[in-house]
Amino acid sequence: MDSAQGSTVADRALTAQGTSSSGSGQTQTAESTTIRAAIISLGGELFTIDLKSVREVFVVESITPVPGMPAGLVGVTNLRGTVIPLLDLRPMLALNSDATLRYAVVVKHGNWQVGVLVDTVPEIRTIAKDQFLPAPAGTGEGALPFVSTVVKLEDRLRGVLETSVMLSYLEGMS
Repeated sequence: MDSAQGSTVADRALTAQGTSSSGSGQTQTAESTTIRAAIISLGGELFTIDLKSVREVFVVESITPVPGMPAGLVGVTNLRGTVIPLLDLRPMLALNSDATLRYAVVVKHGNWQVGVLVDTVPEIRTIAKDQFLPAPAGTGEGALPFVSTVVKLEDRLRGVLETSVMLSYLEGMS
């Protein structure tokens, strides 16, 4: 449990540091044209999640399978006395799902919270709103609309995970 708590403390410090400093020369107007996002690695691809939806990041020590859970939910874990359902998005996003995921990003929407399993959370970043573009239409039959926007980072397009859509989808399946 120590490594999970250490990771959480470090992540909170990074989040607090990033949100408390406005950067050199940034004004209130500039801040309203940016968002804070967690960059996550999932199945070898990078995605972003709006930091407003992220509660915390932790190391997953164990997963308890629960029969009859909706597709994508692989089980639950105990996070300091709270049972957190764990979601593996890789099959839903057609990503390689061979590797074991060690981290979870707890995202919230209304009364729902779920741990999204990820490879890593390499950084938290401020992104200008003008870097966001609509995702390409027609991503295949039965595609789930978890990625409705893309963002340009390091000259590559990265998907933005829509946590509200993800959790609404799971809520409808339960």
